[in-house]
Formats: sequence, structure tokens, C-alpha cells
Amino acid sequence: MLDWKNNGTGGQQVIGRTLEGAVGDRKRTADGRDAGVPDPELVERPRRRRFTASYKLEVLREADTCSKPGEIGALLRREGLYTSHLSAWRKQRDRGALHALSKSRGRPKADPRDGQIVRLRRRAERAEAGLAKARRVIELQGNVSALLEELLQDGGATRDGSGGR
Repeated sequence: MLDWKNNGTGGQQVIGRTLEGAVGDRKRTADGRDAGVPDPELVERPRRRRFTASYKLEVLREADTCSKPGEIGALLRREGLYTSHLSAWRKQRDRGALHALSKSRGRPKADPRDGQIVRLRRRAERAEAGLAKARRVIELQGNVSALLEELLQDGGATRDGSGGR
């Protein structure tokens, strides 16, 4: 609610807001901001209802068994549905679309064995790379050993480890 004040020139001016509200309104601070307490009656973001294929078929079965006047209306009120839901679902059922809708949408779930295969292949590649490195080191050590053996047999080295040069 707005409070008005006569400004002396024949006009009126707004002097402030009075925060009045019904029970359950959000609490407000002095500067008019919400105090962080949500209203339990307000839905933050409305969501479209989604019905599973099994639910649709169950409701259609119940509707098909209704024989007395007013039973279908009672069913719709109880479930919170409209007659347009029933007519659309009947068309889907007749086309066989409800059976197709029962399958989950999106990508099929990945087989956990595929992930295991990828991990094992990476592990094998790392092991093969390590093995190749170890073979190169062993080959290098063999070459160094053969070179030292040659040097010692040729007499190129003396007992004190220095060369004859």
C-alpha cells in the first residue's frame, strides 16, 4: 500500500510503502528484499506433468471399466486429469505408441564392459611402452658391458683403472 502526502502545490507525492500482506507472504527486510523465507504455497517454477506409459495404460483400463454415469468424471477428478488426456492416450494406444513410449528416452546405457575394455587397453599400452623402454636399457647395458669387456681384453686399461695413454 502506498502512503500519499500533499506536496503543497495541489499535487500529491508518494512518501513510502507500507508492507502489508496476507498470512504466508514472504518476510521482507526494511529495504523491501525477501528475508529468504519462501512462501510454502508458491511453487518456485511450474513443471509440466509427465505421465509414464504404464500410468496411461492403467488409467485407460480403469476408464474402460467404468459403466455407470459419472464414474469417468470421478476418475478424472481423482487423478487430476482432463478428458483430453483420455482421448489423446486412447489414440496413442490404438497406434501402438504407448508401447514405444515405455522405452526410455535418450542414449542407451553404455555397457560397463566397454569401459573396462578401454581401461585394460590403456593399461596394456602403458605396460608395452614400459617393456620397450626396459628392453632398450637392457640392450644399452649389454653394449656397455661388451665395450668394457673389449677394453679389458685388449689391455687398454691398467690395474689402477687408467688408460694406457
